Amino acid sequence: MALVGLFGGTFNPVHYGHLKVAEEVLARFPLDHIWFIPSYIPPHKDSKEVVAAEHRLKMVEIACQNQPKILVSDIEVKNPGRSYSIITLKKLKELYPDDLFFFILGSDAFLEIETWKDYTELLKECSLIVVSRPGFKFELLEQIINRIKSHNQIRVFGPTWPEELEFKEKSIYLLEILTPDISSSEIRKKLQAGLPITGLVPPGVEDYIHKFNLYH
Repeated sequence: MALVGLFGGTFNPVHYGHLKVAEEVLARFPLDHIWFIPSYIPPHKDSKEVVAAEHRLKMVEIACQNQPKILVSDIEVKNPGRSYSIITLKKLKELYPDDLFFFILGSDAFLEIETWKDYTELLKECSLIVVSRPGFKFELLEQIINRIKSHNQIRVFGPTWPEELEFKEKSIYLLEILTPDISSSEIRKKLQAGLPITGLVPPGVEDYIHKFNLYH
């Protein structure tokens, strides 16, 4: 049995902030791997601003190379259409029935979880690792967590993995980490303005963006 973190997103483009989240989660939790899963078409974003899924997948592969515990999955890229976490999770469970999956998401995304497709079913099928930057008030999540707990058997934990963890109930782990103040939208704006993005993305990703003239 493997413990696998699922880190989905548009990755438009992938940047050092994404990699830092993965590194911090791996440092705090005994996961065997984290899988980056680029979406084909994200359900909550304007697809007009999103470059082709093949480009985003390739950039993630470049960013994650030489990271033995960070892998890349093309499961959503291979399935044209809007990408929904519950559908992806069901497919992964069919492919890897013995593994346990943990969805990794930011606190902002968690605040919108009740808008996700079949989110109650998702919470019954896997645990969540909710990541925030220092200063985020986790109290903002309490109302949502209380509603979720009303119809799901969920335990809530702080920033560390419990010493004795049972998997009889699904859980929500709240993790505060310090990540670089970087966003994909900021990178796109810099590229559109002809400004450098060195230090925001891995060098190979920067080369790929310029090679294919992305976001200009």
